[in-house]
Amino acid sequence: MTGVEGDPRVQDLRGAVARLRRQLAVLPGELPDRAAADDELAALDAMVSHGLPEVPRLRRSLLLIAGAVGSVSALSPALAEVRAGIDRFGEFPRAG
Repeated sequence: MTGVEGDPRVQDLRGAVARLRRQLAVLPGELPDRAAADDELAALDAMVSHGLPEVPRLRRSLLLIAGAVGSVSALSPALAEVRAGIDRFGEFPRAG
């Protein structure tokens, strides 16, 4: 593999996104923003599949996903994996 496909950050993030999508799909009960989270996870996967994504866009996706599923404790570990995957593309700038 070469290019983006060979980038371990891409593979890690795609794996984390896939795990969160699977867990979201089998989550019992009503989640009002389930469709929004699923759509944004699909967009995030597409972003990293088609070249190195822009870090601000990755972070925006993370905020949207966290807003949609953040209160569901069962999804917290998978959401943390997605965040860690995004962090590998560039650390969040520190204030100061």
